[in-house]
Amino acid sequence: MYTRRELAAKRALDIAAAAAGLVAVAPLLGVIALVVRKTSPGPALFRQTRVGRDGEPFEMLKFRTMRVATPGETGPQVTAGGDSRITRVGRVLRKTKLDELPELVNVLRGDMSLVGPRPEVPKYVAHYSAEEKATVHSVRPGLTDPATVRFRSEEEILARAEDPERAYIDDVLPTKIRMYTDYLDTASFLGDLRILAGTLVVIVAPE
Repeated sequence: MYTRRELAAKRALDIAAAAAGLVAVAPLLGVIALVVRKTSPGPALFRQTRVGRDGEPFEMLKFRTMRVATPGETGPQVTAGGDSRITRVGRVLRKTKLDELPELVNVLRGDMSLVGPRPEVPKYVAHYSAEEKATVHSVRPGLTDPATVRFRSEEEILARAEDPERAYIDDVLPTKIRMYTDYLDTASFLGDLRILAGTLVVIVAPE
């Protein structure tokens, strides 16, 4: 687990990298927001409640990749490939991970970190054991972690399931939780840098 000094260095990196990243991609953020608004009715940003450090809820930001639900419409909170709710622009954003750029704001605010267990919605956190909650929520959730890299094609995996949400709860989520706890058992600042580098390689040169 991180030392106190590593935690301070980790937060300093989060702030510096998120601030620099937001400045660097500001023009791109504006273009994406405009395209999302012009190609489907609704806001540019998608806001969703996720569970963060110490079990506290926060509002995670993404570019909207799905059509806005009609009043009373419900659906699974996981997304499988081929989901009819995804817009044409949304498919591109999800494939390139550009929809996640607004999460840099969450990092700057302190809701998230560059590296840490991905934050879940409360509905799926309910499937964690008390011990798992205590471990996973002991740190800020992250933009990436080892499970993110392993399940980079999660939508395609779920698309092959008869019931994508059931497959997520029964198969994918337990594996993610094990990977979160394994990661936190040996978490270090240098280890986080290696995870960031590995994530960039996957994004820039996907299989």
